[in-house]
Amino acid sequence: MFSSFAFGIFEESIDTYHIKDDVYQTFSNPYPKDKIEHLLYRKNWIDTVQWHYEDIIRDPEIEPNAALDLKRKIDASNQDRTDLVEYIDSYFLQKYQSVEVLEDATINTESPAWAIDRLSILALKIYHMQEEVNREDATPEHVEKCQTKLNILLEQKKDLSQAIDQLLYDIEAGRKFMKVYKQMKMYNDDELNPVLRGQKS
Repeated sequence: MFSSFAFGIFEESIDTYHIKDDVYQTFSNPYPKDKIEHLLYRKNWIDTVQWHYEDIIRDPEIEPNAALDLKRKIDASNQDRTDLVEYIDSYFLQKYQSVEVLEDATINTESPAWAIDRLSILALKIYHMQEEVNREDATPEHVEKCQTKLNILLEQKKDLSQAIDQLLYDIEAGRKFMKVYKQMKMYNDDELNPVLRGQKS
């Protein structure tokens, strides 16, 4: 199943990141550029780094200049994340381009890649909640509360994985069809963001 295949790559990315656990570490993709594994690994690495950016920026004692720099890194990371989702959807569009779509086929509320994006974030939630469960310095009450949350996250993983695999199966069978819209984000575009437009000479 594709969801299990993708989740395994997400776990590999998360585990590799946490060897150094440093947002500024050098990124290296172990998969060839022409493989879907390459996109999945890169996608989760972006999510993992951004997860830790979000932790750092919430430090109440962070210096304002450092916070501003980090906010810009988060903005850039969000754009990279969107780009990777679109690349993954392009993979599926190409993979299923010859499928004969049934007359009564329907469109899904989200594309396969945006569902996979949610699975990538869920992998991070599960990893970090498991860390909390395993904390030796935590109170029994904290561990119990986190174990309850972890159980819910694992149930979400099961449900989301089934939904992704069902969607891909339906697309392959012609019962669903893909229609991808590029994310028309305006805040990074100096023609669409009035603040950036006003700074142009």
